[in-house]
Amino acid sequence: MGLSLSELRDGLPEGGLFGGGAWRWSPEPFKLSEKEARQMMALGHPLARFQQACDGIYRRSATGKLPGWLAEVLDAGKPEWLVTEQRLAKVAEQFPRVIRPDLMLTETGFSMTELDSVPGGIGVTAWMSQVYSKAGFEILGGPDGMLDGFRSLLPTGGSVLISKESGDYRPEMEWLTGQLGAAWKVAEAEEYVPNGEALYRFFELFDWESIPAVRKLAEAAQITPPFKPHLEDKLWLALLWTPALKKIWEQVLRGSHLKRLQELVPFGWVIDPTQLPPHAALPRLDVNSWSEVADFSQKQRQLVLKVSGFHETAWGSRGVFIGHDLPAAEWSERLNEALAQSAVQPWIMQEFKEGRKVEHPIFREDGSVEMMQGRVRLCPYFFTDGENETRFGGCLATIVPADKKKIHGMSDGILVPCMMG
Repeated sequence: MGLSLSELRDGLPEGGLFGGGAWRWSPEPFKLSEKEARQMMALGHPLARFQQACDGIYRRSATGKLPGWLAEVLDAGKPEWLVTEQRLAKVAEQFPRVIRPDLMLTETGFSMTELDSVPGGIGVTAWMSQVYSKAGFEILGGPDGMLDGFRSLLPTGGSVLISKESGDYRPEMEWLTGQLGAAWKVAEAEEYVPNGEALYRFFELFDWESIPAVRKLAEAAQITPPFKPHLEDKLWLALLWTPALKKIWEQVLRGSHLKRLQELVPFGWVIDPTQLPPHAALPRLDVNSWSEVADFSQKQRQLVLKVSGFHETAWGSRGVFIGHDLPAAEWSERLNEALAQSAVQPWIMQEFKEGRKVEHPIFREDGSVEMMQGRVRLCPYFFTDGENETRFGGCLATIVPADKKKIHGMSDGILVPCMMG
């Protein structure tokens, strides 16, 4: 059992997949322990409940039932029409129907660095799940879990709207819709005129100005994910830890779900330049001001600075800065930039969690195999159907060389599906 390099490359769809297959290949899937696999596949329901709770908290803040600062920080930098749209009563019960957490595999379990509601990689994961399943591997989600999951979003067909900004993902989505049948197709978001059919929005809302029909799309009865830009922000990962919201989270989330989320999400802070009283301190950082954080030593800078969302650098690790990886001057400069931008472009900071080292087989260019030491990001995909049932579809592992701090799709990284080992 196992795949050859030529089988994998020759088996690529004619139109290619994301990046044309410009990653490293492996003869076998990434193996998770039974405990890890079961824990990961069970995350769909608590993550869906988390998104619903976030939306409920935002709406209560916007209507004055909770402190107004919360909606203010989540609306920062967003156009007024989108803020109005996400507050409408008609979208109150609409939530993203694809959920993909980015999970770092650490020595102590999983660490969630993002919760993506407009994720790429759906087609790549679906194709890999089929290819490795056919080779005899028992892939998590099976050969068709991803296809069945995506079909549940548009059960009778529809269009996947892809913007030029998201164009790298077009080949994988064209392959995916081709597998589903003639009723499913890909359309250019910039050229699309709504006609009443079911739609899947494959563009981030920061890109709205490039799409002429965007306001009509927002009004479409059958479009997912909904036009709720606050759910595309990483801010929620820091707000989960905000002391002023502790009781609110305890009210809106079941105890077991809240506990699981706090185990997954690294402690975080919203970057806010508001001066603290002299007797107060930033939680866990034990300092009175961000200027002191800017002066932290390298050892103290086990921290990650991230642009929150609604920005072209908010995906693909482009707006992510790892404190202990930067020279002191650049760390200070990046943090001060984030503070200066906070009113129009929120940022968060999180504790850095080191990925554990793994070994995995990798093909050399001549087709022979060697072992690579690396670190892993797991991207499990969960799909919510029309009955509000959230199911696991499949998981893509990205394994990068062990000296890399950031894990994302890169030319020297391996992409493989996952199995229980």
